Amino acid sequence: MAVQTSTKLNLCDDEDDKPLVFKRSNTKSKQNQLDGQLKQLPEQNKSSTIKEESNSIEHPAKENSDSEDAKPIKARLGKPCEDSDDDKPLSSRITPKKVGTSGSQPYDSKERKPVASKVQKNCSSTTDKGKTSYVISTKRPLDKANISEKSSAKRPKVSDSSTSIKNMQVSAKKEPKEEDDDDFIPISQRIKKATSDNKSPVTKQKVTKVGPSLIKKKIKKGQKASQFSKYSKSTTVPPSSNDGQKKWTSLVHNGVIFPPPYKPHGIKMLYSGKPVTLSPEQEEVATMYAVMKDTDYVQKQTFRNNFWNDWHKLLGKNHIIQKLDACDFTPIYDWYQNEKEKKKQMSTEEKKALKEDKLKEEEKYMWAVVDGVKEKVGNFRVEPPGLFRGRGEHPKSGKLKRRIRPSDVTINIGKDAPIPECPIPGESWKEVRHDNTVTWLAFWNDPINQREFKYVFLAPSSSLKGQSDKEKYEKARMLKDYIGNIRAAYTRDFTSKDGTKRQIAVATYLIDKLALRAGNEKDDDEADTVGCCTLKVENVKAIAPNSLEFNFLGKDSIRYENTVEVEIPVYKAIIQFQTGKRGSDDLFDRLDTSKLNAHLKELMPGLTAKVFRTYNASITLDNILNKETKEGDLSEKVVVYQHANKEVAIICNHQRTISKSHSAQMSRLLEKIGNLQSTLKELKTDLDRAKKGRPPLKDADGKQKRNLTPEALERKIAQTTVKIEKMEQDMRTKEDLKTVALGTSKINYLDPRITVAWCKRHEVPIEKIFNKSLLAKFAWAMDVDPDFRF
Repeated sequence: MAVQTSTKLNLCDDEDDKPLVFKRSNTKSKQNQLDGQLKQLPEQNKSSTIKEESNSIEHPAKENSDSEDAKPIKARLGKPCEDSDDDKPLSSRITPKKVGTSGSQPYDSKERKPVASKVQKNCSSTTDKGKTSYVISTKRPLDKANISEKSSAKRPKVSDSSTSIKNMQVSAKKEPKEEDDDDFIPISQRIKKATSDNKSPVTKQKVTKVGPSLIKKKIKKGQKASQFSKYSKSTTVPPSSNDGQKKWTSLVHNGVIFPPPYKPHGIKMLYSGKPVTLSPEQEEVATMYAVMKDTDYVQKQTFRNNFWNDWHKLLGKNHIIQKLDACDFTPIYDWYQNEKEKKKQMSTEEKKALKEDKLKEEEKYMWAVVDGVKEKVGNFRVEPPGLFRGRGEHPKSGKLKRRIRPSDVTINIGKDAPIPECPIPGESWKEVRHDNTVTWLAFWNDPINQREFKYVFLAPSSSLKGQSDKEKYEKARMLKDYIGNIRAAYTRDFTSKDGTKRQIAVATYLIDKLALRAGNEKDDDEADTVGCCTLKVENVKAIAPNSLEFNFLGKDSIRYENTVEVEIPVYKAIIQFQTGKRGSDDLFDRLDTSKLNAHLKELMPGLTAKVFRTYNASITLDNILNKETKEGDLSEKVVVYQHANKEVAIICNHQRTISKSHSAQMSRLLEKIGNLQSTLKELKTDLDRAKKGRPPLKDADGKQKRNLTPEALERKIAQTTVKIEKMEQDMRTKEDLKTVALGTSKINYLDPRITVAWCKRHEVPIEKIFNKSLLAKFAWAMDVDPDFRF
């Protein structure tokens, strides 16, 4: 049996859920400062041995594989291409705003300067050094792609005559090894170790195709195969089908697993210095708050007020505890820290036994059988109760996320399949459906926002998810056939006499050029985040002659700050929309998300603001990679990919907080580079002496160094120089990407076929770009032709 205390509470959401400010600025000064640091390293160092490369540089494909949400209570607190304007990537259409830009030039809609080439952003700009023409492969219509390639999405084949690869079956009997990073949230997956780790070399004469079997080979025993959420994420999408199309014929699964009941610890907290006895329900919520004692959240008044309101209801009006400020949760906090320490002191055998017990309990929930095929379930766990954090200054931060019961859960299963047994005796499911037009296995209402839903789906690596992803990217590719007419249409409507048409045109322009989300109406008790349609007058400032300064909280309370040059008609329209309004009034008062989406669907079937984001993100990546990749070593090619990925992340406003260990990692790298530079200097001195027939000098410890030939010393000098250059490059890359979340766009907005094809063309191992979870999620893309272009 698993230890109860390790799973009984879910404290709160991800620890990095904080408001972020992402200001676009020139990186040149930062780069100069970093270069200056490298130059100022000491000439000599006591160490004379060549240090190994720093392990603190994180692999570009490694993503976060742990989340505070997913952890039990005891493990929580320790812790661009010459082409038409339509096909140009968004990043190549953005240029830094220039002071004193003249507005006297006549407006020409046919030679419009896209906004995306004018944005100030915090990254180095790329300059065209030559014009390159290329042919974009003809894309297939969506319907044909879906029909002809459905089977390949489900069971891609491996084609490589040089390597014989056995298909490996996924096993749930291996416990994952935990990893840490800043970007993503994991899901526990157990992957059986492949019988062979041989890799097929990629050569110019022969391109190795990567298939699902090869992917499974690379996911070794004990490693996680996914970085996606361990628990269901809330969404406003209702549990009904959008298209009404049949998704499956038969579906069998075992429902969901609930967290174990709370086990009281009996530790008394203090009120006005005196111990107080609490009921198990009261103690459980008190413990949720106590273990957050050292976090910033308990310092926020909104968090404290919401916690107190919910906890006070449990205490009752006549309870001795009448105010939060007089409460001392230290005894419970100390108990929690002690329990954490006990877990750390457990032997390997004890930990292994606990893992095996937990795995046995979860095994049957990890799999579903869809049309006779065994598929992995993604998020089969119901989240434990805890305190809601939310991102930024969320008005509901601190509220209690109540325990979800079977009576809250609706199950979806095949008509002829046995209904999953309710795991809690004496309780039953809220409802059982047999809807084969949807792909969710179960859902329940979010305990904080009842208008949102939490779903259980198949894992990202499943065939249904793979087909869904492929259809999404094919729809984005289809936009390429419509984009010219769409841009011509909204350009005409910039000056329409119809006010609604004019607002729709400007909003569509902003969504296209700035990759803004459409936005949805918010209630008073929801976070004050906005999108394009819900922008307030105060969120946009017109700056003469034709610039707009945006400042607002976007999705997940991530601040969007951007100053861009726009076309003159757009600039004039924004000023007109703001005239006579207060700062809190809607900028687009004649427009809402439903009207905009209805208009977009008239332009192209299924067109939404997200399709624009996916199109602009993918074509930006495709064009930058095609333009900037040169023949060179592997690390240089990876840097090119990271730069292209960063451009996309900036366009989509994907950010992250700077890692707490960033400064320490940079300091260690500087120290290692200094040691290598000192070693290099000594090697050069020894080389000069060797050429003169003299022995080398003694090392820092006074010991006589081995007498090497000039040829051997020259090889060592070359090797050390390469190591220094590699470390300096890694250091610059790490500094450049410290506030940018590269993974979000990889998961949601970048067609994986672009990456796979690029890797095949340029002999880059796919593992250098995609981590193991993405390899599993995008197995359907691995057989793409090397000449694929978005």
